[in-house]
Amino acid sequence: MLAMGIDAITLGNHAFRRAEIGPYLESSERLIRPANSSSSTPGRGLTVVPTRNGARLAVINVLGSLFLHPATSMFEVVDGLVEEARRQTPLVLVDVHAEATSEKVALAYWLDGRVTAIVGTHTHVQTSDARVFPKGTAFITDAGMTGPHDSVLGVEAELAIRRMRTGMPVRFETAHGGVRIEGALVECDPETGKASSIEAVRVPLS
Repeated sequence: MLAMGIDAITLGNHAFRRAEIGPYLESSERLIRPANSSSSTPGRGLTVVPTRNGARLAVINVLGSLFLHPATSMFEVVDGLVEEARRQTPLVLVDVHAEATSEKVALAYWLDGRVTAIVGTHTHVQTSDARVFPKGTAFITDAGMTGPHDSVLGVEAELAIRRMRTGMPVRFETAHGGVRIEGALVECDPETGKASSIEAVRVPLS
């Protein structure tokens, strides 16, 4: 993904599913894990990357509490992260990887005017609530899923159904149909960091 030109990658509740990622997280400046993970976990929760127009974008990754059980509430760490980011650039993007819509919206109200955009992830379903908050922060509850949509959240439907119906372990396999890219496009002022618009993006590939 990085070789394709992606500037930064954020992770979520599966960040440490494979322990061997640890050394890479320690050394990478473009792959970040939730900042409110345990302080003993490898990696960082904030990075700053250059943009094509010469500006710099800070990217913050935090994890919601409901069902995901981070070591620390995102509200305990996010203010310090935003302050650290803004010392380097006015452009700040927050990826809030969370199950609860309420947590994502609450974070957007809390950070309105202090960050450029807050983009929700985790539920794999793109929401229709993209908007700019009164003080200039763009927000969408969930950017959606890039991958096969003829599936159960990217998994072959038959396998997901079998697990749900039987309660027995099933080895999941990635589905292949209906592949599309989903995300959000934010327009903003690079000098002030204020957003002027946000639009949900959906691009079918197959």
